[in-house]
Amino acid sequence: MNNFVKRTLSGFLFVVLVVGSIFFSPYAFIAVFSIICGWSVYEFHKLTNTLKDVNVNVWFSFAGAVLLFLCSFLFASGTWRYPVFSIYGFYIVLVFISELYQQKSNPINNWAYFILGQIFVALPFSLLNFILYIEGWQPLLLLSVFITIWINDTGAYLVGVTFGKHRLFERISPKKSWEGFFGGAVAALLSGYLFSLFIPQISLVNWLVFSEIIVIFGTFGDLIESLLKRTVDVKDSGNVIPGHGGLLDRFDSMLLAAPVVFIFLSFLFQQAK
Repeated sequence: MNNFVKRTLSGFLFVVLVVGSIFFSPYAFIAVFSIICGWSVYEFHKLTNTLKDVNVNVWFSFAGAVLLFLCSFLFASGTWRYPVFSIYGFYIVLVFISELYQQKSNPINNWAYFILGQIFVALPFSLLNFILYIEGWQPLLLLSVFITIWINDTGAYLVGVTFGKHRLFERISPKKSWEGFFGGAVAALLSGYLFSLFIPQISLVNWLVFSEIIVIFGTFGDLIESLLKRTVDVKDSGNVIPGHGGLLDRFDSMLLAAPVVFIFLSFLFQQAK
């Protein structure tokens, strides 16, 4: 019971933090999500640094992720265009140069894993800025990404626990089932319908496609993070959220969904012009 209460309370506070930061103001959004982005990259490297001959400086990676997120916000919001990303590019150069002085056993691995963390974790978080500002300030549009992920996860869990018999990807995630996957997909369609009522400039058909994009690529994101944790033999990426694990665990579905959603929305809004 104590664990249930802890999970419920921490989960509720997590949702309030995410939703509140998106709706309250742009400054609340960048304050909360830049830290979430940086800490998720930190957790990623705490996992990968357990591998042989990998010793990435986690705080360099944290700072790089926050810098990329902030540069993306400034660019997407129109606050500062050129040459804002050159600051991030210069930082990457400095990180590469720093390996000359670290005297690590395999600097090539460190360079490679540093870049992997920036691309796999920091970049998807940074693309959230472009979804938020895709056509002016669009907090509900960005929130629809997270709500669809949560609804998909809930539907997949409830249907999977009740009816799940056929394993989706047993080698990587033994508890996931095809029944749960389709249960989540149907639940996401319902969320797509509801969002079509609140943001009618996107058609119902496109909202349904939007929802299923999140289901498919969110599932792949979840599986990829599960593969990472299975490779390094850990259960959770961290313990920041009591009863739920780390931030990387909570945002794993977003890591692949956000880039594809951004491409899809960019196409839609470009076609509408």
